[in-house]
Amino acid sequence: MLEEQVDIKTPEYVSLKFSLAGLGSRAAAFVIDQLVIGLLNVILYFGLFFSLTSSIEFFATDNFLLLIAVVIILTFVIEWTYFIVQEFFWSGRTIGKRIIGIRTIQENGQRITLLASVIRNLVRIIDSLPTGYLIGIIMIFFHSQHKRLGDLAAGTIVVHESHFSKKKNKQTPIEKIIADRGWSKESTTFEEWQVQAINQQDWELLQKFCERYPDLPLHEKSHLTKKVAEIIFPKIGLPVHQYHTSEMEKTLFIYYLYSKEEWDFQL
Repeated sequence: MLEEQVDIKTPEYVSLKFSLAGLGSRAAAFVIDQLVIGLLNVILYFGLFFSLTSSIEFFATDNFLLLIAVVIILTFVIEWTYFIVQEFFWSGRTIGKRIIGIRTIQENGQRITLLASVIRNLVRIIDSLPTGYLIGIIMIFFHSQHKRLGDLAAGTIVVHESHFSKKKNKQTPIEKIIADRGWSKESTTFEEWQVQAINQQDWELLQKFCERYPDLPLHEKSHLTKKVAEIIFPKIGLPVHQYHTSEMEKTLFIYYLYSKEEWDFQL
């Protein structure tokens, strides 16, 4: 079955092609997320009841009613913050979306904003009506871009991740440099917040640095490496003065590998 695609022109006038996530993949991701949320709720319920209900008399007091109210509120908070927090900090992905290989992005091809995530997940209340997410299912099935009401309100779409597995045999010039030098992602680890720390301008700078690097004279390589490191390193929590030029070079290239997945949506 061929995946439906949509062409998007970014604010930088770059045309990108995305493969839309349909009802099946979105439903599968949602089921996984609901299982995770259910597990979190079970842990919450047992934790509260075992820590606060020391005797059978507790259930006949006003404190028990207060506990029920707290549980209801926390259940709501977990349900909505689960999606909002993960979508914002994981670039439009939740646990379910990561497993299925889809993510939420802005209609202009950029990463989802916090406001957009809040809007689309608050409107989830309407999408879930009258039961079993019926409105959301109908919208996703019939809408040309498989949008539910939350996506329409927030200006978002859900797309498939880039199929990197299909490109493994085709090495890019940058990947060839990394491989020739014996570097790999496993040699240097970056945390999620570090990968998210740079903006689009930083990413474009890093990308151009890595692309131009092979053609630069030796003295320019050293100079440019230091200049780029002075911009990127502070944002990802690395002390520039503690790195030798060769270590800066390696770190920038490995960081490029980590960041590429976050910024390169083009299929």
